[in-house]
Amino acid sequence: MKKYKKIKYAIYGVLFFVILVTSRIIYLDIAVEDLKKEYANEYSKFIEVNQIQVHFRDEGSGFPIVLIHGTASSLHTWDAWTNELKKTNRVIRLDLPAFGITGPKQDADYSIEAYTSFLHSFLEKLKLEKFHIAGNSLGGNIAWNYAAEYPAKVEKLILVAASGLPTNKPQPAIFKMAKTPILSSLFLYITPKILIQKNLKEVYADDTKVTDQLVTRYHKMALRVGNRQAFIDRSKKDVRMVTTMNIDKLKSIQTPTLLIWGSHDLWIPLDNGKRMDALIPNSELVTIPNSGHVPMEENPKESLKIVNSFLGNPAFLVK
Repeated sequence: MKKYKKIKYAIYGVLFFVILVTSRIIYLDIAVEDLKKEYANEYSKFIEVNQIQVHFRDEGSGFPIVLIHGTASSLHTWDAWTNELKKTNRVIRLDLPAFGITGPKQDADYSIEAYTSFLHSFLEKLKLEKFHIAGNSLGGNIAWNYAAEYPAKVEKLILVAASGLPTNKPQPAIFKMAKTPILSSLFLYITPKILIQKNLKEVYADDTKVTDQLVTRYHKMALRVGNRQAFIDRSKKDVRMVTTMNIDKLKSIQTPTLLIWGSHDLWIPLDNGKRMDALIPNSELVTIPNSGHVPMEENPKESLKIVNSFLGNPAFLVK
């Protein structure tokens, strides 16, 4: 009798799981090959770095510029910038470990030190001697740490709402969820599209720019095999933790630096940009009105004009 009860409950469990999946409450992992078919293109390349198959794109010619995306994003966040910058520069962008098509690291070490070391290994494989580097949010944190560690490599530094200094804002709900034991376990299976949409509406100042196509891309990248667990691993270790070493590093950067901040950034407020500008000796802060946390994605024309001026590129590129 007990045996039949166990079988019955197992059947109920399977049926309940199927109902959740078909009702789009539970989302299964997406295979890497499926993501490649949809989000890789003729410029996509893959290179092994520290036992990780890294997805990157290398376009255009001229002096190189390296673009580094932020948390929960991918190299696609730089599409608009790349379309213009590749007219004058060689543009290199990548999916960082834990994100995009690249996916998780085996050792689950997502500290800034590990990311900086990884980036150096990646750029060494491409045999880049000197280049500009730009980063948004987490990518900005990695970029300025790289400039501090390898100053001879970086010609100019561009920080777009870069992290690395404490904020007076509470952590976004998705980070709190990933840190909470029971909720983080649910996050591995229940990752509704509406949650991704909510986050995008937080990082964009203009909600009308948050299209279904944009939400779908971010959502599918989050569902890449291993990415949800990697997000939890990163959140538990709190990679945003700031020490006095961060301040000392920022003060040590002599590279010409452009800081771009959206005036309506809810994740890393403009006050952080002002403090970072005060710490970096050779820096300039430019604010974009009516922009949120990802100006290069939300306001590509405005941000590109600022970037081209800083890099000395022809002004006619962005009308």
